[in-house]
Amino acid sequence: MSWTRKDLLDLQSLTAEEIQTVLETARAFKAVGERVIKKVPALHGKTVVNLFVEPSTRTRTSFQLAAQRLSADIINFTAEASSLKKGETLKDTARNLEALNADFIVIRHSAAGAPHFLARVLQAHVVNAGDGAHEHPTQGLLDLFTMLEKKGRLAGLQVTILGDILYSRVARSNIWGLQKLGAQVTLCGPPTLVPRSFAELGCRVTHVLEEAIEAADVINLLRIQHERQRKSMFPSLGEYTSLFGINRQRLAAAKPDVLIMHPGPINRGVEVDSEVADGEQSVILEQVTNGLAIRMAALFLLNGGKAPQPAPAG
Repeated sequence: MSWTRKDLLDLQSLTAEEIQTVLETARAFKAVGERVIKKVPALHGKTVVNLFVEPSTRTRTSFQLAAQRLSADIINFTAEASSLKKGETLKDTARNLEALNADFIVIRHSAAGAPHFLARVLQAHVVNAGDGAHEHPTQGLLDLFTMLEKKGRLAGLQVTILGDILYSRVARSNIWGLQKLGAQVTLCGPPTLVPRSFAELGCRVTHVLEEAIEAADVINLLRIQHERQRKSMFPSLGEYTSLFGINRQRLAAAKPDVLIMHPGPINRGVEVDSEVADGEQSVILEQVTNGLAIRMAALFLLNGGKAPQPAPAG
């Protein structure tokens, strides 16, 4: 199918077919990344603005490299060095960037809904690179892509998301994407960070680690979101690690071919110890590689590119 949306704001509003289109397109772009010459002219003459109002290293670098691989011009814009620090509104900042003929605005913002707001007031394509504790769609897509690549399917897959669910935009994007493509999702962590209300989204909720991992095909570990929490929600790192940290001993209770995933950055010794993070079951670095392919695919499709066509039967 072809892509018809102007923006990529969340996975909640995408259909299963649209998600599959991005995944199929990313597969083609991953192959491009394995060539000697890694650039393609798909966005030649286009300008991509990375508007990061919240700090980021991995996601901003990944979007920058994705735009470069597609031959776009890139402007990196941070709040610390901008008129936003002088009181300019987000709307005025974005409109000024659009007046400079920006074609894409990739935005990360601490306020949930900021990308959706910009999408309504701008002609440029808006890509959500993470908004508050709402969604992080390209992270969700790269996680789906990695699971599909490693397991060969998403339908029927048992995926456990472990950690700080309440404040995690990654968790929400994963939940929407996985369920739309037929996976079964279990959420686990402390009761303060994994409220029972998440069961209303169709997820299984447990606060017992052993229950969460025994049948899992994938364990997606989440970083503790200190910057988004109230201290009353989280007693101590030591208590979290003693109950929910993944180490080799605990992993022995899971399937031998379980995948270990993490969106980064890892708090080693908290969510996961180094032996597991660097072990054979870990695909954490492959997630980074796949993120580049997903972001290239997203920019390409938003620009009107055609998704790869399935090979004719016979």
